[in-house]
Formats: sequence, C-alpha cells, structure tokens
Amino acid sequence: MPSRLRPTASVAADAVLVGDPGRALLLAQELLEQPKMSNHARGLWGYSGRTPEGRPLTIQSTGMGGPSATLVLGELAELGVRRAVRVGTCTGLAETLELGEILVAERAIAAGGSAAAHGVALDEVVTPDLPLTERLAKAPGGLRRGTVASFDSRPGDQAPPPGAVAADMQTAPLLARARALGIEMAALLIVAETAGGAHLDKEPLETAEKRAGLAASTTLSA
Repeated sequence: MPSRLRPTASVAADAVLVGDPGRALLLAQELLEQPKMSNHARGLWGYSGRTPEGRPLTIQSTGMGGPSATLVLGELAELGVRRAVRVGTCTGLAETLELGEILVAERAIAAGGSAAAHGVALDEVVTPDLPLTERLAKAPGGLRRGTVASFDSRPGDQAPPPGAVAADMQTAPLLARARALGIEMAALLIVAETAGGAHLDKEPLETAEKRAGLAASTTLSA
C-alpha cells in the first residue's frame, strides 16, 4: 500500500498529473462526470471518474518540484497507473513563445539534480513516450513542440541549456521516473510566465488549463 497517497476511490490506469491541487479540482470538474475525490492526504488532491465517453480517468496533483512529483508517480504505479500526461506550467525562454501558449514537450533536459535519483545525469536529455507525444501534437489548436529544461529551483533563475525554449521543475524527473516504472508518459506545458517576468492572469490561465486538460484526456482516450 502506498505510504503517501490514501486512495478512497479506485485509481484509473490513465492519469493526468498536475502540480497544483486547485488545477486538479478544475480539471476534474471539467473532464469527469461525477468525479470522486480519490486522495486528499498531504494536500495532494486526486479525483477519479469517467470521461463523457465512459473511459476511466484519474486526475492527481503531485505537489511542487521533481522529488514530490516522482514520489507520487511511483505510488500511482503501485495503484495501477500505466499511462500519464503531465499538464503543468512553464517559463517561456524563447521570445516566440507567447503567454498562454501550450507546449508539447518533445525532449526534457535534466538541468537540476533531482533526476539523478532516477538514472539521469545532469544535462542529459529524457524523451517522452513517442505515440502519446505524437497524439498530443495533433490536438486541436496547433500545439507547438519544443524542448524544456527542468530545474530544481525557480525556472528562470539560472541560465538555460542550449536548445531549451521553456523551463519548469518537473518534466525531466517525471519522464525519467516513468521510464524506470514502465509508464507511458508525455507532457503539456502552459507558458504561464516569461523570462522577462510577465505573468499570465488567472482567467486566461484557467482557459489554457482546460484546453490542455482536454488535449491530455483526449490523447489518453485514443
């Protein structure tokens, strides 16, 4: 039995992972019919239910940063999760990325040490599950593909590695942990701030969260 999650409802084989518990609630209300809270231990809110098409889906918050997220993913694997899509936020590093844009992570660079616990060296590239990533890239709205750098501190405080168009705190360690667990995983990242300090307001952020959540759910249903 997992030591951090305390499931009170069945956990689906497919999961959408988010850092923020509030985003988990938002997406549960948006994507599931009659969602049931499947976890509230440690403030890691999780919800399970069925999509309008009748497919089981779990939406689980992971907390902030790679160490928390990878611990949660490991416990979800114990509970039967086999495929997952991360729906998170990132700092846009490329000038061509606009606030509110959704990025499909096609590569993740381990720019912090938390991925090392899962066999990934500093600056090593981790790749997501290819079929899931290809389906995400075909979601309505023409989502952009790109490379993200995952740090252990606030994205933007350090110089990004070459080739990274965005920075976050979870994608590389999560992908590394998923690979070790045999979980098929991909990631969608909402550009919530820029390297210059501009931030996405609450309402457009929620709109982007719903759009990204729908893309993740549709991809997992395929």
